[in-house]
Amino acid sequence: MSLADFFRQNPNVRYLMYGGKGGLGKTTFSAATAYYLAKQGYRVLVFSVDPQASLSDIFERNIFGQGEVEIMPNLYACEIDADKRIKSYQNEVRQKIKDMYGMEEIPEEIENYIQAASGEPAMEESAIFDEVVNIVVKGGYDYYIYDLVPLGHALYYLSMASVYDAWIDKITGLREQMREYDAVVATLKRQKETEEDQILKELIYIKDRINKSSGILTDKEKTSFFFVLTPEAMIIQDTQKAAGLFAKFDVPIRGYIVNRVIPPELAAQNIPDYLRNRIQMQEGYLAKIGLEFADQVLAQVPELESDVRGLSMIEKMAQRMFGGEAS
Repeated sequence: MSLADFFRQNPNVRYLMYGGKGGLGKTTFSAATAYYLAKQGYRVLVFSVDPQASLSDIFERNIFGQGEVEIMPNLYACEIDADKRIKSYQNEVRQKIKDMYGMEEIPEEIENYIQAASGEPAMEESAIFDEVVNIVVKGGYDYYIYDLVPLGHALYYLSMASVYDAWIDKITGLREQMREYDAVVATLKRQKETEEDQILKELIYIKDRINKSSGILTDKEKTSFFFVLTPEAMIIQDTQKAAGLFAKFDVPIRGYIVNRVIPPELAAQNIPDYLRNRIQMQEGYLAKIGLEFADQVLAQVPELESDVRGLSMIEKMAQRMFGGEAS
């Protein structure tokens, strides 16, 4: 089955994700798929959930922090400004603390904690994923294409979502049990009860946001995850391991796309020995990929003659991925 066949046979899919190690072509494939679907008449939004986003480079447009930017008819792109979103987080937390405890100013020790928490390594990814929830819930597009963070960060997010979800469930359960005793001492602890209820409400809100975000990643009907790999030993090995880990989190893996394949017909030409050796090496690894991933390989994309930047090169990449239908 080809990538074009996949979309014809899966009309309910709405969320597309390309994942893999950094530097393998995830962003390029995301842009090319968005181009292909837009040309088919669908309204498409491609956005990066990687703090080191490069959609601006590929589209040759400054879209960072600009919201949903129209690239061409039906095709929109978005690079989320994580720092801006984190600052928004901080202000939301400050205001909620003030409202919850009737404070006019945030105590210094709490402000220091807010600042320190915002510097955590996963805060950028969390801020971006939260903004993605805002975008997706708002609607307005036929397809949403995620240019994902590298594998390790994505797995971290999924694992933390499940841990945090379980923790909030436990806290919520304990709070519900406590309600049985509230009637007896309600008049003595009314203010404390109100504060606890506000905290519980906030925890449930956070849980709902996490569930929406991680739920998109694991929606078997509407979401499709594609691994990007190249015909190299370590990349194949890492992809196998990652596929196993993603499967444990119920991420719907729909296929694999092999990038940077040197056209084998070059071997019949007068080429340098090193290039001939590279072609032979790739042939061996492509055979291994065929054995390991079988009919899940949806496309083998050749190495292009130049970087993919601008709509003309994106169109060329889309044609390599989807065939003549991409133009």
